[in-house]
Amino acid sequence: MMLNVVADKEGVGAAVLIRSCAPVSGLATIQQRRGQQTDKPLLLTGPGKVGQALGLSTDWSNHPLYTPGGLEVLDGPEQENILVGPRVGIEYASPEHVAAPWRFAVAGTPWISAPKNTLRPR
Repeated sequence: MMLNVVADKEGVGAAVLIRSCAPVSGLATIQQRRGQQTDKPLLLTGPGKVGQALGLSTDWSNHPLYTPGGLEVLDGPEQENILVGPRVGIEYASPEHVAAPWRFAVAGTPWISAPKNTLRPR
């Protein structure tokens, strides 16, 4: 199970796939769900790993992420050093979409799911 956040109105194809994250709390629960007793980035670098760590299932489909309780999206600090790069695993798409800089990460964090040397400063 993966975490996709719909980013526009119904019927408009706009979403964000969460490919990795850093644990802020609940590390013991994350480790248990992942079956790994590590605090290294491999614990949460990959969309399937994120879904497993968060305990996601199809029961979460259509869950509003803007209401308190359960899984929600919160404002965080503004990030200044953003990395961008091409998406991966979409070789079937048109060339302009394969090369589009639609992959984002915060610079300086080890919690990034990306092939080496594919992300550049924005």
